[in-house]
Amino acid sequence: MKYVLLTMVMLMALGTMVMAQDNDAPPVADAPQVEVKTPGEAIGRPTEDDQQAEVSGLPAEDRGMVAAFVAASVAFITGISVLGAAYAVAHIGSAAIGAASEKPEMMGRSLVFVALGEGLAVLGLAVAFVLMFTVLNRLI
Repeated sequence: MKYVLLTMVMLMALGTMVMAQDNDAPPVADAPQVEVKTPGEAIGRPTEDDQQAEVSGLPAEDRGMVAAFVAASVAFITGISVLGAAYAVAHIGSAAIGAASEKPEMMGRSLVFVALGEGLAVLGLAVAFVLMFTVLNRLI
């Protein structure tokens, strides 16, 4: 249970960090302001920021808020899948031990069902990573 809470807290912290980003911060006064152009910018190709704006379809001021909601949904997906897996493993595991106490040869078969319950958590984590690396990378 503590790992579930730790995972949810870490993912919520990610969303909070995304929301707290200040893109309008003034530049440091000591650093000289030098405009550096890449070869693509020099000949008029779209920059990476332009491509990112086209992909996300959102104005720059709204990306942080949407990214925070995506991070919160990733935390929610992870938490619910891990809680569901814990519930399934608890009930299946106790039934498996009960069956194994009556028939010891049933222990191997019942472990398969316990592993299926644990597969819910792995699937939830996979969906969370897919959301993080596809949706959040486009927004941040």
